[in-house]
Amino acid sequence: MKDEKIPEKNRWRDFRSGLFHCDRTPPRASVQGGTTPTRLHGNTTSFYAVGRLLAHQMNLCLEGDRIMRGQYVAVVCGVLLVGCGSLPVPHNTQDTSPAVRVEGTRGALSVGQSKLMLARKNGSAETDIFTKHLAQVEEISESPLTAGNKVTLLLDGPATYKSMYAAIRDAKSNINMETYSIENDEVGRRFADALVEKQKKGVQVNLVYDSVGSASTPEEFFRSLIDAGANVLEFNPLNPLLIRKKWEMGRDHRKLLLVDGQVAFVGGVNISSVYSSGSFRSKPPEKGAKPWRDTHMRIEGPVVREFQKLFAATWLKQNGKSLDWASYFPPIDKKGTEIVRVLGSSPDQPHNPIYVTLLSAIDSAKTYAYVTNAYFVPDARLLAALRNAARRNVDVRLLLPDETDSNLVFYASHSYYDELLSAGVKIYERKDAMLHAKTALIDGVWSTIGSSNLDWLSFAHNQEINAIVVGQEFGEQMKAMYDKDMEASHLVTLEHWRQRSVVTRLKEFGARLLARWI
Repeated sequence: MKDEKIPEKNRWRDFRSGLFHCDRTPPRASVQGGTTPTRLHGNTTSFYAVGRLLAHQMNLCLEGDRIMRGQYVAVVCGVLLVGCGSLPVPHNTQDTSPAVRVEGTRGALSVGQSKLMLARKNGSAETDIFTKHLAQVEEISESPLTAGNKVTLLLDGPATYKSMYAAIRDAKSNINMETYSIENDEVGRRFADALVEKQKKGVQVNLVYDSVGSASTPEEFFRSLIDAGANVLEFNPLNPLLIRKKWEMGRDHRKLLLVDGQVAFVGGVNISSVYSSGSFRSKPPEKGAKPWRDTHMRIEGPVVREFQKLFAATWLKQNGKSLDWASYFPPIDKKGTEIVRVLGSSPDQPHNPIYVTLLSAIDSAKTYAYVTNAYFVPDARLLAALRNAARRNVDVRLLLPDETDSNLVFYASHSYYDELLSAGVKIYERKDAMLHAKTALIDGVWSTIGSSNLDWLSFAHNQEINAIVVGQEFGEQMKAMYDKDMEASHLVTLEHWRQRSVVTRLKEFGARLLARWI
């Protein structure tokens, strides 16, 4: 029988899958279910590609209940030869204390006005965030603290999508969307239809999607948008025939939606039907039907301009179609009382501002530091910051998934448990949901929500975006969210943790050696 011709798009999809040994969110099943992992891995250099090859081989060793000893030893030797390294940080942040300035609707406030505004946000909280952290971050951040914003916390997919649909429906001028993954499913098609409808009504739609994150989405999905007049841009295409600039392998892991330059959405939610149900239920989900637990936020106010700048930078760097940028930066009045800072990261930067800012916030914690993340593979500095905070009697809590879609991440993450628990860090694992959120709350006054995981991929190789909100009002909402999540989680104890098997410990050791590449 004659072989069927494989379409060009499918050939490149197969190439991508082989190159990265992965696919994009959402995963098809969990580690506990015994299936092949499906987490995306992006890379930026040939050196990193060597690490990913070793990671692939190690992953094969970790599958099942036994370890293939010869292959395991060979991979460990290869990892030791390649080496590890550490994430860079600016050297002068600890020794300088520049004046912290807050931006208002009419420009920068004076130092005195900024201090007074921040003092109101501090309230009675016991913290070094306002006296130490903000000064440290001031010199390395490219985005200012911006006042006058309204921030709405969005839990899980249904609430996030409802708010997004409403914003798109009310759009009058332009819509910019930058997303890691947009699926060809019920949710993805509903978004596409809504965007097409607005484009036909004269609202300019500009979409950036990641080449690997949306690898399974066919070209036909985007055709209706393009035919309607929308500008659609594939970020860093892996197909060399589609390259518009110097070829790179870094991925765009951001989740950003901007409407009329007035409203911004940012967080961890991709465009996929896996988010169709909420994660807080009265009854446990049926086997194999776990809902996704994620966090997003809607922001209105002057800080939206900072989000728009990041989108514009991506669009220009990817050689997108020329746009009338003046119309994307309208005047914005005060919408609320929240002070927000936008943090965008990319592999081009000498250091990652999201990583450096989080380190500084944890180092400034006085009472508690609550961190939620889907993929926890910290480097030495972040690990030390968490341990040191616990040792100075800060209530440090990590909320992590009790299952994941990557064998390597699953075991690598667990390899840090013993030293963290020994230092006094509390570790909770979320039950009955696939945890995908990336958030943190420090001393009830410093909150962050975004796309960045706590691993090497996000910190060194991906393009990410987070928002920082300072103040007790929003911190109280975040605290309530954390308390609700912890009620749906189980606490990992050191005594119980040390009862795991030797085989499990070997898997953790092997996965940890590959921390830089997973």
